[in-house]
Amino acid sequence: MTFREDWLVQWERLIMTKKAIAVLTSGGDSPGMNAAARAVVRTAIFEGVRVFGIYNGYKGMLKDDIVELTTRSVSDIIQRGGTFLGTARSAEFETPEGRQKAYANLQKHGIEGLVIIGGDGSLRGGAKLSKETGISIVGLPGTIDNDVWGTDYTIGCDTAANTIVDSINKLRDTASAHRRIMVVEVMGHKSGWLAMMAGIAGGAEYVLVPEVKFNLNRLCEEIEEDYSHGKRYSLIVVAEGAGSALEIGKYIEEKTGIDTRVSVLGHVQRGGSPTVEDRMKASLLGEKAALAIISGESNVVFGYNQGRPVSINLFDAVDNTKTLNPELVRLARVLA
Repeated sequence: MTFREDWLVQWERLIMTKKAIAVLTSGGDSPGMNAAARAVVRTAIFEGVRVFGIYNGYKGMLKDDIVELTTRSVSDIIQRGGTFLGTARSAEFETPEGRQKAYANLQKHGIEGLVIIGGDGSLRGGAKLSKETGISIVGLPGTIDNDVWGTDYTIGCDTAANTIVDSINKLRDTASAHRRIMVVEVMGHKSGWLAMMAGIAGGAEYVLVPEVKFNLNRLCEEIEEDYSHGKRYSLIVVAEGAGSALEIGKYIEEKTGIDTRVSVLGHVQRGGSPTVEDRMKASLLGEKAALAIISGESNVVFGYNQGRPVSINLFDAVDNTKTLNPELVRLARVLA
């Protein structure tokens, strides 16, 4: 490379480099969001770029709840669940007028790029903002449901799955002691990934998910047959999108005559200190997001494919629906 070519490369890099970026977390919280935000902040500062935190998601962007961060701002958070930036939903941001107002607040601080950590709804909001204003957007998939298209992994899904398995292990003890059927409801309105992974890892006999049709009458017949041969208990994991665990449990007890209990895990699945996997993967994705947006990249989401970090087109990520791996569905049936 000649001196002139080298000078041109450096000049182009200087032109493309952002002087100030921002990071926000949006939608449902998930363990590992703090690790991702921390990586974004510290990477930007390491590269000599100012970085702002937007508190309470898009709602905070509209209220100009935007503060410049330092490395100390993100100390002592990698091990914490939730998100130190906070998160909130905003109906106003759903309107073009709201997004223009939010963009004006970003301009006020000189913010040229935005890292969004959240699920498909949050990323969809970022895609709209990018289309309408031209601001650089880089997304990180942060949701326990693991339902973002184009990535095998989303920040927080591993911790949530482990939380559910821990609960299943405890519920098995009491189910076995009383020869009960235990129905466990977990999160997942449209995606059964959490239920399927936790159900298989927790040794559940049945996993009911919104993506797969099931026959409750046949399920009851199989349970009665198993109990007639001495089975002591049954564990059934239900994704909330597949139906109400309370109604399913009531139906099973009436149909089989076997004592049935229901446990709805609720928001306990969102909390807790993130696992090593969530801390490491979120940190790596956070660094990649910061470097990408600083260098002028836009409209991408960073995720994982077969264990390796990948970039996904933002608009593809929000316009497509992730499907449940059929191999998991088959495995759950084989191991039941």
